[in-house]
Amino acid sequence: MPLDQLDEQPGQDVEMGFLDHLEELRKRLFYAAFFVVAGGIGLFLAKDWLFDVVLFGPRNVDFITFRAWCQLSEWVGAGEALCVDSINYELINTTMLGNFTTHILVSAIAGFIAAFPFVFWQGWLFVRPALKESERRSARGIGFSSSLLFFTGVAFGYYVIAPLSLQFLGNYELGDVQSRISVMSYMKTVASITLAAGMVFQLPVIVYFLSRAGLLTPAILKTYRRHALVAILVLSALITPPDVTSQVLVSLPVLVLYELSIVIAKRVHRNRTHA
Repeated sequence: MPLDQLDEQPGQDVEMGFLDHLEELRKRLFYAAFFVVAGGIGLFLAKDWLFDVVLFGPRNVDFITFRAWCQLSEWVGAGEALCVDSINYELINTTMLGNFTTHILVSAIAGFIAAFPFVFWQGWLFVRPALKESERRSARGIGFSSSLLFFTGVAFGYYVIAPLSLQFLGNYELGDVQSRISVMSYMKTVASITLAAGMVFQLPVIVYFLSRAGLLTPAILKTYRRHALVAILVLSALITPPDVTSQVLVSLPVLVLYELSIVIAKRVHRNRTHA
């Protein structure tokens, strides 16, 4: 029997006490942790693929992003200005447990990314009984939408933000100082950028729930639109090479998500008003 079958059956909404809520939360957290650990163990065992193919991919000049970047440079008439022909930084390990610790940390983060749909679904099953039937119907498909946005953000962070940031920061020069980066620092940078991008792409989902709760309105999002624009442009300027094309490519999807969030907030607000 599926874990969530009882939650999906009609007529089972009963009043729950405080201890019952705690027990339900404990159960959902246990299931979520189980999926994360299972994913982490699987990826821990797939060490060669996880590191050599995935994580060290952005260090290869033949990485798909760098090839696309070079083609774009030629297409806009900039010649080979945006082409990457060398990686000038090297990775080192300076502690006895460094590689093993990095392996565990990366596997845990990758396990969470892989298990995100299951983690979100467990959170949804905990919240769902507190919603009205109309609210449940309006939120139908929220798990699929959230997972799709998350993995789209992860792909955007991995294929766009991470390679540009690594190339810029890894090759940043100060005098004659050579860039020798610890493998832990490199992995943390790739993992944090990828995971953060996935969470940023959850903005429409977060706006939906806040709007349903009455904590956020379209007017608020419109009022702070210019502030959000400035913040996004500043952030993209900090994590990308100092050229306009890179900054636009990084900031544009986030701006689209912000505008999409305004549309979602309008729709939720309209439904609440007519309810």
